[in-house]
Amino acid sequence: MARYTGPVCRMCRREGTKLYLKGERCLTDKCPVARRGTVPGQHGAAQSRKQKEYWMQLREKQKAKRYYGVLEKQFATYFEIADKKEGQTGENLLCLLERRFDNIVYRMGLAESRKEARQLVTHGHFTINGKKANIPSIIIKQGDVIALASSSRDSEKFKSLLELMETKTAPKWLEVDKANASAKAIALPSREDVDFPFEEHLIVELYSK
Repeated sequence: MARYTGPVCRMCRREGTKLYLKGERCLTDKCPVARRGTVPGQHGAAQSRKQKEYWMQLREKQKAKRYYGVLEKQFATYFEIADKKEGQTGENLLCLLERRFDNIVYRMGLAESRKEARQLVTHGHFTINGKKANIPSIIIKQGDVIALASSSRDSEKFKSLLELMETKTAPKWLEVDKANASAKAIALPSREDVDFPFEEHLIVELYSK
């Protein structure tokens, strides 16, 4: 499947905010958003665009796509699913994205970024309910158990990630067992569990045109 392979910091600069695509690096002085703070491109520093309604809606959608690492067609599919559910469509959309397999691996603390989590899932390092799964877009259901595969525990990569896991705080809807490198979805995420300040109503307005 097609995937953006360019510099991810460029995406943060394009949106004018940190999307935390490089994990801990985003919290340091090396973050280009903090150092440069301009839109990428030849005329980025001089760019002055009125924040018209459509432009604001588009930027909010792009933020959500890039934050969760989802492509355009897939994002539109999530929106259709969210729109058919009861409740607020925007909140449904964000909660659906939170339930992605790769996002949960990241929330568990077993990856430094969602991009890394997606790669680790694709390489078959995790299981769902005891069965190996390698599709990052799987939507986790309440009661599902996500765990690090036993065959991966002795690798140097995961030894360092298990140390990282000890320092992370998981959302309340995930019951994390750090000793066994696993997590159970004891509930479904709510809007309060999304820790990025999205204005999801702008995304809904964009798709409602």
